[in-house]
Amino acid sequence: MFKKTVFMLVRSDLLAQNRAMSNVGFIGMGNMGAKMATNMIKKGSKLKVFDVVESAAKSVAGATVCKTPQEAATDVDVVFTMLPDGHVVKDTVLRADGITKGIKKGALMIDCSTIEPKHAQELSAIAKDNGYRFIDCPVSGGVTGAAAATLTYMIGGSKDDVETARPYLLQAGAKIFHCGGPGAGQIAKLCNNLILGVTMAGTAESFNMGIRAGLDPKVLTDIINVSTGRSWSSETYNPVPDILPNVPSSNKYDGGFMVKLIAKDLGLAEAAAVSVNSPLPMTAAVHQLYRAMMNHGLGDKDFSVIYQFLQGKKP
Repeated sequence: MFKKTVFMLVRSDLLAQNRAMSNVGFIGMGNMGAKMATNMIKKGSKLKVFDVVESAAKSVAGATVCKTPQEAATDVDVVFTMLPDGHVVKDTVLRADGITKGIKKGALMIDCSTIEPKHAQELSAIAKDNGYRFIDCPVSGGVTGAAAATLTYMIGGSKDDVETARPYLLQAGAKIFHCGGPGAGQIAKLCNNLILGVTMAGTAESFNMGIRAGLDPKVLTDIINVSTGRSWSSETYNPVPDILPNVPSSNKYDGGFMVKLIAKDLGLAEAAAVSVNSPLPMTAAVHQLYRAMMNHGLGDKDFSVIYQFLQGKKP
């Protein structure tokens, strides 16, 4: 009888957890958002999704496709957004058929976009004024991490809201860091992404030089990845085609973190640095390099395409 009671209590708890995890809206089905949403569905959530490109929303198997952000935010406990920049996030929140028109009192909005810290603070204030909760929650790990559900989250907001978000976040990622108040998650993300942009440029320069000088790219990769030049860009996201499978460089630089987005993030990092009088000389130089790539028609390619840009080639 005791075992049966325990089983019933555990089963009841699991059912309650499943019900709690089923009320999710997700807005923004790009390279990252679609993979995150798919993982959440695989782990038991029932999602309502929206994207301005309807075919992108329809690509998420098992999700209910919505026609507006308002519809995606209606009758859910949690609303995720994964959008290109802060202006798009604010418009998605405030437009006539936006999130504020649908989201219920006390619900939690989790913005996984990378945006200006001041925009995150503004969105937090908008949420408070409209009776719902908000955390800025940018992610790290790229499309490979999104696909594998190994993303790292950097969060700005209250501790209680982080704990509310935790079970949902762990359906699409692995590590959670509470960085401080509103906007703190964005600061952490910009610190990370300026390193990412600079190290990818350095990695691409290194491989371009070595391969031009006659080294075998796979041998050079093996050397770097057990030496002091080792980085995420060399080991996990190598910019040289056919060194690693399932990365954009081996897929004509499609399907990853676009050049226009790393350029945007580096610009945000520079703006944030000015506000605290922190010099970013290397970031500034690399930012301009990615902007030049955009002018050469590479804005929608993965940022590792910098390797072929330095070669003078187009993918």
